[in-house]
Amino acid sequence: MLSNIGIPGLILILVLALIIFGPKKLPEIGRAFGQTLKEFKKSAKELTSDFAEEIEEVKEIQETMKK
Repeated sequence: MLSNIGIPGLILILVLALIIFGPKKLPEIGRAFGQTLKEFKKSAKELTSDFAEEIEEVKEIQETMKK
């Protein structure tokens, strides 16, 4: 996704963000974005681990039913 933007595109985005939000708001926005991304990754990891646990439980049930 980011490989299509290139360096000039990133510079343009940063300049526009600086103009729109100002230098005082950008660190706050970056921090909020980082926290949101961290929470999203944490939730995705928990969901994946829950799914893996359910699959293991189903496998165990299938093994006990085969016997």
